[in-house]
Amino acid sequence: MPAQTERASPWVELLVTLLIPAFVLMQLSDPQRLGPLLALLLALAFPLGWGLKDLLARRGFNFFAVLGLVSILLTGGIGLLQLDARWLAVKEAAIPGVLGLFVVGSAFTRRPLVRLILMSPALMHVERIHEGLAQRGNLAAFEARLRAATWMLGGAFFFSALMNYWLATWIVVSPAGTPEFNEELGRLTLLSYPVIALPSMLMMAAVLYYLTRAIRELAGLTWTEALRL
Repeated sequence: MPAQTERASPWVELLVTLLIPAFVLMQLSDPQRLGPLLALLLALAFPLGWGLKDLLARRGFNFFAVLGLVSILLTGGIGLLQLDARWLAVKEAAIPGVLGLFVVGSAFTRRPLVRLILMSPALMHVERIHEGLAQRGNLAAFEARLRAATWMLGGAFFFSALMNYWLATWIVVSPAGTPEFNEELGRLTLLSYPVIALPSMLMMAAVLYYLTRAIRELAGLTWTEALRL
């Protein structure tokens, strides 16, 4: 069997995709150093290179990895084309907002997206869960829980969209292509983690807890039996 690609430490990922780009934007954008254009290109190169490396390492299409790369390219495009800073706020809100709409819309279909995102074979023992639900006659009841979890997950994306827009409009006020714009983009990058990413992760964890509780009640499996640890 082929050896699995070892995943890098999350601290290394945080350093490469968040801390180093923020440092470059905030400290090297002065015209006496790299200047706004080169600093922006260098800052974008770190998360873009990391995202491409991760995508190639997976050896397959990953929707969220591709979405991350698109987000980076859009940010670069806004800076390089010197568009109005409001487009940055729109971009920051649009990606999680559109995801939220897709997630909520899927609640009205036979395959809610929460099944794809959280009920994946990489995260859970899907066959074991299905067997437990079938033995207890709780397949329909679990589908109802999945739809409820879908609404909760959509709410997490909408929260992220609103916070992204508010934070971007509050921090980034200078014209694109200036050192001030880069510095504000660096501050936005740093603050987006504690202000947006951490609360969103907690909301995702709450949805996952809701699902594992439903699995325990309806399939008779503990969370250690349901999750791939």
